[in-house]
Amino acid sequence: MPRATANAYWDNFLGNAPEWYKTTIIAFLVLNPLLLATVGPFVTGWVLVIEFIFTLALALRCYPLQPGGLLAIEAVLIGMTSAETVRLEVFGAFPVILLLIFMVAGIYFMKELLLFTFTKILLGIRSKIAISLLFSAVAAFLSAFLDALTVTAVIISVAVGFYSVYHKVASGKGYRDEHEHGGDESIGDHHRTDLEQFRGFLRSLLMHGAVGTALGGVCTTVGEPQNLLIAGRAGWDFVEFFMRMAPVTMPVLVVGLVTCMLLEKFKFFGYGDQLPEPVREILNDYAIAEAEERTNRDRARLVIQAIAALCLVFALAFHVAEVGLIGLMVIVLQTAFNGIIDEHQIGHAFEEALPFTALLVVFFAIVGVIHDQHLFSPVIDYVLSLPLDMQPGMFYVANGVLSAISDNVFVATVYINEVKAALDQGVITREHFDELAVAINTGTNIPSVATPNGQAAFLFLLTSSIAPLVRLSYGRMVIMAMPYTITMGIMGFIGVHYIL
Repeated sequence: MPRATANAYWDNFLGNAPEWYKTTIIAFLVLNPLLLATVGPFVTGWVLVIEFIFTLALALRCYPLQPGGLLAIEAVLIGMTSAETVRLEVFGAFPVILLLIFMVAGIYFMKELLLFTFTKILLGIRSKIAISLLFSAVAAFLSAFLDALTVTAVIISVAVGFYSVYHKVASGKGYRDEHEHGGDESIGDHHRTDLEQFRGFLRSLLMHGAVGTALGGVCTTVGEPQNLLIAGRAGWDFVEFFMRMAPVTMPVLVVGLVTCMLLEKFKFFGYGDQLPEPVREILNDYAIAEAEERTNRDRARLVIQAIAALCLVFALAFHVAEVGLIGLMVIVLQTAFNGIIDEHQIGHAFEEALPFTALLVVFFAIVGVIHDQHLFSPVIDYVLSLPLDMQPGMFYVANGVLSAISDNVFVATVYINEVKAALDQGVITREHFDELAVAINTGTNIPSVATPNGQAAFLFLLTSSIAPLVRLSYGRMVIMAMPYTITMGIMGFIGVHYIL
């Protein structure tokens, strides 16, 4: 093959990703079959998991779908998992996929209302501590009754709205002008310092909000997908589930909110950036201009969005349908009554979520490897071999560590099924089963905030359009989540080991 042609193929491979990144992915693909043939599937499986985490960690260099997808395809081809296992994993998580496809798009059509509402809040509260606490507390409350991905989609939409308004004005354009806010070439020198501080301000709010979804999501049956599974195995309804979890979740909630305030007060771990005054002035001018230019049709659109938001909240709170189907209902209501009938207009709403949906399916292929190669079995067997009084605390720790590595839904499924089998066989008592169920639920929800791949909401934030705009990388998310991981994780362990 001529050198020029070979270079063309190499240049096309993973596009603009750095040369060293491309070489690393090729090395992974060559290494895995060799490892499988020499050290066996168990070690190779763990190496594959680490390789996939590498692609997530460098999401700002290259979107993880392509390199992670190549690893997943190879895993199926060399027999580390099967297409049938992947199908079962995907179908088992189909409600989450439906949610991503339709609910995130439904939130897209509420962006005017969200920006209007949160601009009022942002401009009305000058204390960064108060704003941060509000973001975290509201995210926690909503996640307890809705779901973490929906709440995260709202937070992302608000942050993108704020960022795009300032970036547009800082580039010398009007509020309604077309603008690409992905690059800073058009930003004036006098705006660059404010832009960096504004990025830090938004990063901290995004992380406070994301942690808030974990604080609230652990409390109820609908907060996270695995909660409903655990409640089903235990036979708990909504109220009993909440009461069983409360001895652990309520102290953790308090500790999480206190951590939020302390981080902002002392400006640790990348927190503490204030909203620059020039940015506040631009957002305030934008709010005034929008109010002055708002027509009757604009006001009617806001009313319809508010009605759709109320329908969304009540439909989710009373579980009238699958979450994704409720999202589709919201799309239909808003587009029908707000005159959005062009398919290209509607198509823009799906641009945010569909790449992540595809990445999530790839992620389930890696989970399939964990499942088929029984990568977690040694940990499960060890914990079940411990004295009964040590098991709840160790279940909490083991679930937390494994959830941070893989997926909390998968980990919870494996553990609760093992514990339910032990109960059915008479190995453990019902009282001990209840304690272990609480440990599994809190373990998969609280310490898993340590990494973006620990929770779907965190992974969604990492791979969303806002992450590169505010320079929120995998490593930075880990660092910013670390104080929460430590304080909430320790409080959760104390609750499981000593309070239950």
